[in-house]
Amino acid sequence: MSDDAYLFLLPDRRPRLGAALAAVGFLECADTPAVLGWLQAHGVSAVSEQVRILPADARMFIPENAECLPVPLGEAEARRVRQECAPQTVTDVESELLEFRETTQDWEALVHRALTAGVPAPRIAQLTGLDAQDIGRLTM
Repeated sequence: MSDDAYLFLLPDRRPRLGAALAAVGFLECADTPAVLGWLQAHGVSAVSEQVRILPADARMFIPENAECLPVPLGEAEARRVRQECAPQTVTDVESELLEFRETTQDWEALVHRALTAGVPAPRIAQLTGLDAQDIGRLTM
């Protein structure tokens, strides 16, 4: 293990800095007694959005009042952390928005097919995250 990174707890109401620990995939350091004890001491789990990680050379971005823990990373782990922390380009985000539009464009037809197949409206709302009232309007 050669490269270092910092785990930190992002205080509420802060812009999302670094990457969520859960987003970078398995890191060997996450199973160490030091990290497990640190998480337990702060009452958070490794999958919490508050638990963030940044490469060591980006430590200056960690808020002053944030709880912080240095962790060792292997070469491949450090690469994943850097990749997950890299900002997305506007083009990438716009592409995601277009994909979302294409995915949701025919949501009404999909809901009709589900209703016809016998899926109850509350279950459709639960699975899709759509508002139950929007689904109800389609059944009228």
